[in-house]
Amino acid sequence: MAAYAALVSLMNTIDQIQYHPPPYVSRTKNQIESLSNKVAFLLDFIETNHSHQVLDSQIASAAYAAEDVIEIYGFQRRTSPFIRFFDLKKVIQDMDSVTKEVVSFKEERGAFKDHDHHQPAAGPTYSISAATSSTTALTSAETSAAAVSSGLDDELIQLMERLVGQRSSLQIIPIVGMGGIGKTTLARNAYESRLILNHFDICAWAAISQEYSVNGIFSKLLSCQSKSTGETGREDQLGERMYKSLVGRRYLIVLDDMWSIEAWDKIKRFFPDNNNGSRVVVTTRLSNMATHLGSDSYLSMKFLDKDTSWKLFCEKAFPQEGGGCPSELEDIAKRIVGKCKGLPLLIVVIGAVVRKSSKTQEYLENLSRNMNSILDSEEQSLDILSLSYRHLPVHLKPCFLYMGIFPEDHVIRVSRLIKLWVVEGFIKPNETQTLEEVAEGYLKDLVDRNLIIVGTFGSTGKIKTCHVHDLLRDLCLKTAHKEKFLYVVGVSDSSQGINDERRIAVHKETSSYRMASLSLARSLISFGHDQPSLKYSPLLRVFNAVRVESIDNIFESIYLRCICVFYSAMPQLSRKLPSSVSLLGNLQMIIIEDIMRVDQIRNIEIVTEVFWEMRQLRHLQFNYIDLPNPPRLRGEEENDRVVLKNLQTLEKVIDLFLSEEVCKRIPNVKKLKIILFKEWTSMYCAKNLRRLSKLESLKCEFLVIPRRSLLLKNLSFPISLKKLSLRGCSLHWGDLTMIGSLPYLEGLVLGVNSVSGSEWDPVEGEFLRLKFLELYYVTDLKHWNADSCHFPVLEKLVLTEINKLEEIPLGIGEIPTLGFIELVRCSESAAISAVKILEEQESLGNEGLFVRIMVNYKKELQQFESFTSNNLHVSSFRLW
Repeated sequence: MAAYAALVSLMNTIDQIQYHPPPYVSRTKNQIESLSNKVAFLLDFIETNHSHQVLDSQIASAAYAAEDVIEIYGFQRRTSPFIRFFDLKKVIQDMDSVTKEVVSFKEERGAFKDHDHHQPAAGPTYSISAATSSTTALTSAETSAAAVSSGLDDELIQLMERLVGQRSSLQIIPIVGMGGIGKTTLARNAYESRLILNHFDICAWAAISQEYSVNGIFSKLLSCQSKSTGETGREDQLGERMYKSLVGRRYLIVLDDMWSIEAWDKIKRFFPDNNNGSRVVVTTRLSNMATHLGSDSYLSMKFLDKDTSWKLFCEKAFPQEGGGCPSELEDIAKRIVGKCKGLPLLIVVIGAVVRKSSKTQEYLENLSRNMNSILDSEEQSLDILSLSYRHLPVHLKPCFLYMGIFPEDHVIRVSRLIKLWVVEGFIKPNETQTLEEVAEGYLKDLVDRNLIIVGTFGSTGKIKTCHVHDLLRDLCLKTAHKEKFLYVVGVSDSSQGINDERRIAVHKETSSYRMASLSLARSLISFGHDQPSLKYSPLLRVFNAVRVESIDNIFESIYLRCICVFYSAMPQLSRKLPSSVSLLGNLQMIIIEDIMRVDQIRNIEIVTEVFWEMRQLRHLQFNYIDLPNPPRLRGEEENDRVVLKNLQTLEKVIDLFLSEEVCKRIPNVKKLKIILFKEWTSMYCAKNLRRLSKLESLKCEFLVIPRRSLLLKNLSFPISLKKLSLRGCSLHWGDLTMIGSLPYLEGLVLGVNSVSGSEWDPVEGEFLRLKFLELYYVTDLKHWNADSCHFPVLEKLVLTEINKLEEIPLGIGEIPTLGFIELVRCSESAAISAVKILEEQESLGNEGLFVRIMVNYKKELQQFESFTSNNLHVSSFRLW
């Protein structure tokens, strides 16, 4: 909802002025307070009324104009003390006019009382609302594709039979059906089954989408076979590379959401027929696609029958009742399910709406009345999905619509999404949480409502990636454009083009859009490979681009809150940010990633000390940055210290001296990554780490191995740490006691040269909360004398290139929470011990442990042929 987003953003801007008043505010204090009161009134109106669409556009326009004037006026007053503020008075008058219309509207609805109490509009309204804590637990059934898998058992059996059947020739297996009917879910359930992982040598998945790229398809398929993030090259080169990777191997390829016959014709010749039972699964909404694929038969997805639909709905709507509908609601609930026409996605979404509701007869009657126009076509099925949007609490609506900025099938990094929600101004602050914590709660609520699908989880259990279903993404785009919330170049239709759009997204890889009329643009999100020009966007606040060739002109937009780019040019011998960065007083987030290597750090000069003066800064992330220490302040000077109270992320700082002055300036930092290039000395002030009482994630890389005695004397970790990653510090295993005693530590990564010594004897009573443990290139370790009591809640163990380790202790397998063990190119005996742990646990009835082993050479796979567990997956790094 554009009005709510505009008002919250304006409120945040006003709050920043009031909390940190610049000199010019004294002259405008009364006007600012008046504006603040009007914003509070309008926010209350929007949050407690649901029939104000006629006013939404007016409120949004007035709020946008007010925020623009405040920012422009503030900058002009900093640069010229003689600028008058007639524009500020004008927007306050406009806001007052809108406020009067709202009052009149409420009086007409009978909701405006004699006293100044703001009550909801007269008449029953049925909004779905729930307070969401950032610690809300989500079950795996609600955060995965399995949430819509009920009723697909028969289809899954058919698909599995075709995948592992006796026919040795290459088989193409199309799965056909409308959007939301469960094609991808069916394919994913088969693809991730233990039987399939053990049956095929290679499993690879690529989501195609309507605007396909052959290079992109090949890159996705190749990346599934290696740990690289993407392959580059010409179309024929990538195709040949993929062909060679598949020759002689039994493979399963899934091409999800194929829209174009032309796309299939371009890639099919690169799938060799090895006569060994290889399979290609293609999901598509197009029936003629299945015929063109040349398959003698295909799986046609049917709508769920009445009984299966009812069962699925009850599971989602009434989980606390054991999946059973209360008898007094059964008739109306069955009418609702009937209107879903057996489409699994709609049943799940409507079920989530009911689950979050009061579950009264009156509520369900109202819900049923709003589903009258359900029709058979996919386009019109958006009417049903729009119910989930209309019933969202108002604070979630901007966050949901914002999902439309991402291209189809885009894997969304949750950390980036949360940051963008914050800098866009969607998040309303509260007294007990940071804006990012509030935003995490919003995300979990949207996941719980089945509007956002979880992709992967991070090492400590937080959601790492997510995406939205195609139908829900279409809903985002249509609704966002209708409400003038978001314009997607090439997707949104508008007779006026992008001239008056404030939030613009560019999806295409090669974009020829005109950028000469973006004077009103406040947000520009680009996923194309052409660098957008900011020359005509003087008021831009949010700039996010996946690739830029130069960063010089980015800082010309002085109102920027967010700069987030991947700098694709080769790094220069010396790079320095332009002096105009000092004018970015509103900057909250700057993330500049590039292709720089560690061996190029010596030549970096990328950051000036101006960042220490940016009060609004929340996230500072570069590939490598040299951040000069601020001057130490004494006596009365301390009153002039700028404290970056909002700063939460600081990455990757070269040779940061954690002086007392630095710690005082970043008291609330949560995530810190430090690269120590110079020889270790006490000047690094590592003891002061304990002063950072809010620090949750710390990564330290020592590029010059320090003297152990000096390091131990000066290193001290804050007890707040939840995740720690070390590299190059050359501790002894016995030194890990200072880490194991950290009371909240959940994730530990020990990298190359982080620990030396051949024997690790953990101490009971340490690592009591550790869930994730990774060791990589810790080459000295030979004996690991651990038991289940040493890591009592461990969930995931990853070992990479631990070549001397004789075995994983059997006691590790007895940890009740352990669900995953991965070994990558470790010793043969260690790999065999992992398999033995799996066999022992399965013999005891524990089916919840999965073991993945990657050996170096294909010939090494033979030693595992005698192990038949479905929970064991073994592959080779090389093809020979």
